Amino acid sequence: MSENRYPCSGSDRSFSKSETVCIDTNRVLDSCRDRDCFEDVKVLLTDFGNDIIEHTTSIRAKDAHIAWTQISIEPIKFNKGFYSVNIKFFVKLCFEACLCGGKSQYFDGITVLEKKVILYGSESNVNVFKSSFDCADFCADIKPSNPCRNVPTAVVEVVDPIILNTKVREPEDTCCCCCCCCGDIPTGVAGDIGGQLCDSDGRYLTVSLGLFSVVRIVRPAQYLINATEYCVPDKICISAEEDDPCSVFRNMAFPTSEFCPPDFTPPHHNDKGGKCGCGN
Repeated sequence: MSENRYPCSGSDRSFSKSETVCIDTNRVLDSCRDRDCFEDVKVLLTDFGNDIIEHTTSIRAKDAHIAWTQISIEPIKFNKGFYSVNIKFFVKLCFEACLCGGKSQYFDGITVLEKKVILYGSESNVNVFKSSFDCADFCADIKPSNPCRNVPTAVVEVVDPIILNTKVREPEDTCCCCCCCCGDIPTGVAGDIGGQLCDSDGRYLTVSLGLFSVVRIVRPAQYLINATEYCVPDKICISAEEDDPCSVFRNMAFPTSEFCPPDFTPPHHNDKGGKCGCGN
């Protein structure tokens, strides 16, 4: 906003000193987008959840969100510059079950979705050293800087999963796509469902989830850019008055955009319907 721009060199707002500077930032070397359908993935439950599915078959998933993500990146042998990005999504789900007497009972579960993509990440043979935070202390016991293996960084963007289906399965049913047990779930995720996860030899629960994701590989890089002089804001900060909170509320702008429907963009008619995955 123009009212927030105030150059450091003087009060003349039209003044703008431009120069070429070097910046250190991340460069996107390769990226892809994908839509994945994970069908009939086993849900890990607590004793409470396992007991519920033993007494009912009327269950629906109410909510699903990603509680934790593990991302690892490994170079691909005999294919220099390419890396395998291995992703695990730990999804927390909330279910509603119908019990006797028309009563509803809610319970939570955890499922794990695994995804692997191959992207180009370039090569680098340098060792990266960085100063520690205590290097400026006169009497500090400075520890040597350990080199960091200069592998690229994988970045994953994902929306919360879309719930497609929920099933209660019998013990004799064909094993679903699940390669994790209760011991593989991180403590922070397992502790967020109000009980201890446990395996069951009886009925089990499966879900089908849809996931939209974007994966990219980045590396640090230095660039020369045109920059203008730093501007100090001219706008005065307004502090809240504890004695009269309503006056602060009355000065807030009305959020008109929150009451307007989002812009509708019609779908492209030239979509061939093919899979637009990471490998295409």
